[in-house]
Amino acid sequence: MKYRLLGNTGLYVSELCLGTMTFGAQGFWEVMGGLQQKAVNELIKTSFDSGINFIDTANVYSLGQSESLLGQAIKDCGLPRDQLVIATKSTGIMDETPNGRGQSRFHIFNEVDASLKRLQLDHIDLYQVHGFDPLTPFEESLSALNDLVKMGKIRYIGLCNMAAWQIMKAIGISRQKGYAEFTSVQSYYSIAGRDLEREIFPLVQDQKLGLMVWSPLAGGYLSGKFSRDTANPDGARRSSFDFPPINKDRAFICIDAMTPIAKAHGVSVAQVALAFILSKKAVSTIIIGARKLEQLKDNIAASKLVLTEDELKILDEVSALNPEYPGWMLTFQGQYRATPPIKD
Repeated sequence: MKYRLLGNTGLYVSELCLGTMTFGAQGFWEVMGGLQQKAVNELIKTSFDSGINFIDTANVYSLGQSESLLGQAIKDCGLPRDQLVIATKSTGIMDETPNGRGQSRFHIFNEVDASLKRLQLDHIDLYQVHGFDPLTPFEESLSALNDLVKMGKIRYIGLCNMAAWQIMKAIGISRQKGYAEFTSVQSYYSIAGRDLEREIFPLVQDQKLGLMVWSPLAGGYLSGKFSRDTANPDGARRSSFDFPPINKDRAFICIDAMTPIAKAHGVSVAQVALAFILSKKAVSTIIIGARKLEQLKDNIAASKLVLTEDELKILDEVSALNPEYPGWMLTFQGQYRATPPIKD
């Protein structure tokens, strides 16, 4: 297992992060996996033994069950707390009361305490806001998070699923106020959905933020189960929950290109898809989730797969984004500064 710094921090995290959306079976979330304690313990122990030190969860996953199962698994497996980086989140709907969601100081403080209790921990290593709250001013949320850092309940703060301008606005407010700054961005990115490269990639590189990739297999569409001939395979999560949205024709083009590469290396299509994302320098870690142990082991093996320059070029070309403004104009106008002048 390889380790990468999380943005502009001194914190090393494994380049594969274990996602826990499959833990628990509360309500809607059962379709994601429905795993209970015995299966959770097995996945957690296997991940740790493979070198994964980074685990990502959220309060909303199975309405707290995921956090509870994770906390108990750490205890059951006897894992050393000081070797684990535990990340969780809040923002989503936890109940139907007026303040049971969002990023108000009220909600954030309540949810941090609730997460700590469920996780059976005295601090959270990375606490993330799980999206954009259009009602709560950034100043209020950032002030609350800063106070929680000072209290020692959380150590780093991160964000998920925001536009580049929202991220930069939040960073600007933190710098102006002297608050703790976001250190990480968690966003969707896959070979079948490279939209992140338009605005978020340049931002995280410029601001030295850690990039955590969720759904690098596009909700299982790049797992190898799906093909032009098998558009709705049995047992696939996407058969019952078609998310995240992707251009499926585009995805099949990527699958067609990855299949011979996978055969050449003697690995799964999923490993090729993961290795492609790991080849991107902007990426700190990719979040892998599993319902079965063999699926987890296959994904973990992707950390050992090194694609050749020719293979990466093929995959880059078949999955390239269509040019959009102002990107193509910035590239066009920047050409005159691309090479240094030469004096005869």
